[in-house]
Amino acid sequence: MTAKICIVTGANTGIGKETARALARSGATVILGCRDAAKGEAARADIAETTKNPDVVALPLDLADSASIRGFARGVAERYRTVDLLVNNAGVTARHRSVTKDGFETTFGVNHLGTARLTLELLDLLKKGDHARIVVLSSGLHYRGKMAWDDLQFTKRKYDGIKAYNQSKLANVLFTKALARRLEGTGVTVNAVHPGVVATELTRDYPRALIAIMQLFLLSPERGADCSVFVATSPDLAGVTGEYFEKLRSKPASREGQDVEAQERLWKLTEDLLAQAKEVAQAA
Repeated sequence: MTAKICIVTGANTGIGKETARALARSGATVILGCRDAAKGEAARADIAETTKNPDVVALPLDLADSASIRGFARGVAERYRTVDLLVNNAGVTARHRSVTKDGFETTFGVNHLGTARLTLELLDLLKKGDHARIVVLSSGLHYRGKMAWDDLQFTKRKYDGIKAYNQSKLANVLFTKALARRLEGTGVTVNAVHPGVVATELTRDYPRALIAIMQLFLLSPERGADCSVFVATSPDLAGVTGEYFEKLRSKPASREGQDVEAQERLWKLTEDLLAQAKEVAQAA
C-alpha cells in the first residue's frame, strides 16, 4: 500500500482505528476522519508511533453535518490529487430518536445519508486513483432490516433503535450495489462488509452492565478490522465490486439487499434528500 492515499472514517476508536493502523503499517498515507478533533489527534499520534509511519493525518469529519462533510472533502482535495481507498467505517446506534444538523433521523442520517454524501463528494478523487476501492461497513443485521419506505425516519411510528440500525445497515448494502453499477468502467470498486460482532463504542448509549456482559462474547477491534482490511487491500479482489463480505468471503446479501428495484428506489430517495439538505444550507 506504499504511496496509496487512504481515508478511514470513524478512525479514532474501535474498528476504524485498527483499520487505519493496519493500513499505516502497510505503508499507506492514512487520513483519519474523526468527529472529535482531540480524539482524532490522539489516534493519529498513537497510530504514527506504533507503526513508525509519519504519514497519518487527522481531519475533522461529522457525518451528521453536511457542511462538515463538504469541508472534509475540500480539505482532502487541497492536500492530495487522488484518493486510492475510502473505508466508510463510521456509524452510530441510538436508543432514542434524535436528528442530525440537517434534520434527518440520526441513525439513518449518519449511517446511510452521511456515508452516501461523503462517498459522492470524494468520487472525483477516487476516479483519479489507481484502481481505487470503496469499502462500506454494513452488518449481518442487515438480514433483519426492512426498508420502511413510508416512514424511514420514524416520524409516524414509535422509535425503535434496533429497527433503525438494521434498516440503516440494509441501506448500506442497497447503496453499495447501486453505486457499483454506476461505477462500472471507471476502475473504482465498491463492496460492503460485515466486521463481525465487535466490542466497540457503538453501544456507548446502552447501560454499562449490559455492555460489560456483551463484551464477554464480542470480537476485539483488531479482529473486527480484518474483513475491512482484506476487502480494501487483497490483490485477489482486484475488479470485484458490488459484493457483500463476511469472514473474508463474499456471500449473498439479504433478499431485499439484492432487489434492484429497492436499490434504485433508495438511490433516487437519497439524491432527493441530499439535495434538500443542500438547498436548506444554502438558504441559511
